[in-house]
Order: sequence, then C-alpha cells, then structure tokens
Amino acid sequence: MKNPPELVSRDRGVPSSNIEAVPTFRDPAGRLWLTPDCVLRQIRPDAQEATRIFLASPLRATLERSGDLIQSEIANPEKHSRVQPNELWLEHPRIEPITYPWEWTPAQWRAAAELTLRVAQQAIDAGWTLKDATPLNILFRGPRPVLVDVLSFERRDPLSSIWLAYGQFVRTFLLPLIASQYLSWPLNATLLVRDGYEPAEIYKALRPWQRLVPSLLDVITLATLLERPSRNRQAFRKQAFAGDPALAVHILHKRIARLRKKIRGTERKGGRSNWNEYSRTATHYQPVDHADKREFVKNVLQRCGPARVLDIGANTGCYSLIAADCGADVVAIDADGAALESLWLAAARNQKPITTLVANIARPTPAAGWRNREQLSLLDRLTGRFDLVLMLAVIHHLILREQVPLAHIGELCSALKTRWLVLEWVPPSDPMYQEWLRGRDDLYGNFTESDLLQAFSHWFSVADRSELGNGRILLLFERTLIGAGLP
Repeated sequence: MKNPPELVSRDRGVPSSNIEAVPTFRDPAGRLWLTPDCVLRQIRPDAQEATRIFLASPLRATLERSGDLIQSEIANPEKHSRVQPNELWLEHPRIEPITYPWEWTPAQWRAAAELTLRVAQQAIDAGWTLKDATPLNILFRGPRPVLVDVLSFERRDPLSSIWLAYGQFVRTFLLPLIASQYLSWPLNATLLVRDGYEPAEIYKALRPWQRLVPSLLDVITLATLLERPSRNRQAFRKQAFAGDPALAVHILHKRIARLRKKIRGTERKGGRSNWNEYSRTATHYQPVDHADKREFVKNVLQRCGPARVLDIGANTGCYSLIAADCGADVVAIDADGAALESLWLAAARNQKPITTLVANIARPTPAAGWRNREQLSLLDRLTGRFDLVLMLAVIHHLILREQVPLAHIGELCSALKTRWLVLEWVPPSDPMYQEWLRGRDDLYGNFTESDLLQAFSHWFSVADRSELGNGRILLLFERTLIGAGLP
C-alpha cells in the first residue's frame, strides 16, 4: 500500500452500517474500506495465499508484539456485513490523527526511517523482505512511528543480495533529509514529490565542494554521474546473487547499516528558530505569570477531564505535556518545526501520548493526491475529534498576522467539536500585540475582551476567567447547546 493515511474515518458520526471505499488503486494486492470503528482491508484473490502465509509467520507476531507493525486480524463476516465468507478481509485499528511526512519534524523523519530499516532487517533474518520503503507507509501513534502496510512483505530469495526497496528508501527518506540539511529545502515541500527526490536533483543544487562530502558521494554524486537509463535491469538482478545464503544476508545487513548511518548523519544539533525559546525569552511574561498560567490550565484539565486535547500553537509543548500528565491524548500543532521538534523529542523520551503536526491552523495542510482524495486535509483529520482545545497565546497571531475575524475563529473552534476551549486573550496594550499592530490601529487597535465574548457567544459561554499580572486574560469557554447544534 503506497497511500496508507486512510487509517481514519472521515466522519466519526456516520452510522456503523455506513462504509466508504478508499482510493487505494496504487496497491495491486488490496484496497481499504473505512468504518467508524476500524479499517477493513480487502485482499485481492491473487494475493490471499501470500497474505495468509505472512499472517501466520513468526515475523508478523514479533513485529506486532513490539508495536512496530499495525495490528491485523481476519475480519469476521458476522461483524461486518460487507465481508463475504469466501473472501479474505483484514481488520485494523484506526490511528488518529493521520500525520503525513510533510507534517513531520526532522526527528520524526529519522524515527520513521529507523523503524523502516529495523523492520527490513528483521524481515531479512526471518526470510522475508520489505518490498516498499516509503514514509507514506508510516503513521505516528503518539510520538511512536508504526508501519501500517502489512502487504509490503514478501518472501525473500535466500541467494539475493539486493534490497529492491533500497532506491525507494533513498529517494523518499534519505534525500529529503539531505536536502533539508545541506540545501535548507523544507521537508513540507515533499507534499509535491510523492516518489521523493532523484539524486540528480540534489546534485544540481549542491555546491561543488558539497558533492565531495563523503556521506553524499555514493548516494548523490556517484549515483548521478553513473546513472544509465538504458541499463538492463534484469541483467543487474542476475548479478546480485551471492551464491551463498549467509553471504547474501551479510551483504544486505551491511547495506542497511550504511543507510542507518547516513540517516543518523542528517541530524543537526542545536536547531534554533524564532519561537523554540519563546517561553524562556518572552519579556512580557514574569515568572509569576508563567506559574499562574500553568496552574490555571492544569486546574481546568483536572476539572474537565478531557480524553482528547488539541493544542493549537503548542510551541515547545509546556501545556501539551501538562495535558498528557492529566490523562489526555494530545495532538499538538505548531507552524514552527524547531519548536515542535523539542516537544516531540520530550514526548518520545518520556513516552507521552502526544502526536505532533508541523502545520499552521490558519493555512491548513490541503488535501492531496489523485482527485484530492489520497491524503486528507488537516481540517478533515481534526474536525469533530476533541473534547478540549487549547489556544494559548495564539489569537493575536490569527487577528494581526492572518487577519482572521474573531467570529471565524470561534466557528473553527466550534467545528473541532470541542466541549471546552481554553483561550488566552491578548489585549491591544500587550507588547507583542503592539509590535504586530504596525499602524493598523483603526482596524485592530480597539479590540476588547467584550468583542471576543460577543463574537464567540453563538457557540460558547464563559465558564471561568483569570487575569494574569501582565494583563493577558485566560478564559475557559464551554460550548452552548445552540453552538453544539442541539435544539
């Protein structure tokens, strides 16, 4: 499966009998169907025997037990009306929310790449091979990557010393990381390159001295200079047999080890941005303001007890971590990848249930792929999913930088299907507000808390309020019956 992000229902409110087809035409072995409770995978007849063999293998059991592979079970026709007794269907749990590679931090890219190499290595030892190696086959369950394509495994020729997915791994995992490291190409640009970068693209953009960097010499420079489009691939495959099973395994492991070293070599220490040190350098906050804000948010989380929290503008994740400690599954969004990477690293290190997405809620990631249906838009994946939304030190960004009307912000928060909204109102007297006002006093210089409350009144009522020493106001909104669409 080349486009696994359909492991999520588009609408959690659809009746259980409503099943929607998913455009998985790129996968010759099967297709997906979405239900409100799970994902069903229909296996085509010519792939059923191989699928059953893999399902019965110790490799599948090992990978599922470790959490590296999505769980699978044969779907029960009595449970799912679409499943016919003479067909093979698999049932998988949904992983929510979907995150796509162009929404990952560099550390997440490396984690997904390491998972792919780890699974490929285990497959080799078990007599299998991973025939697909693309980031689009990886989802994140919290901070942990999971391989979701159970049809990517096939039996390995014991004498073969090549990994056929090697080139795909290089194009889709390694070269985007190299382009980010050496050329500052943003990882979110991979939205436009489904099959990754070609070595020649990177070679042309590199400076002459960079082409001779040892770690780039084989995958970029030599791969470009020695490229022969007319090369006989069948002849190449025949030359790639070691003649001895043990030697073939040894060669394969060495190749994977080299790839792992290259992936780890793309890490850049001490990444900085405008916002990843915001909590430490923000002069408009005194220590007591930070303490009071944390206490208010913690008390709200304990009082409301949300199961799922969306942290919009999460920055380095102080409040996401508090929400996770209060028992919530958290989705943290921020447009600053360096800031969000700090949060992802903390969540991964401490095994916190926090999923991170590098995204701008004001300019959300669009739907993509064939007919805009292969990858869902950000709002499709978030709408209706949360019990509580945190929008701390965000609203002045939306007002002043994105010029979004207050009522539109309230409507968005309501669409996220939240019962609770924690919002930090930043008054025009605030230093940051004044810095971004930029002479537009007539438009935005006279906004008041009353304007906010009036704009949000259709969807929310105020349940709690606290004013910080710096003049910023923390508000707990509760969704009204009218805002919830109830009579």
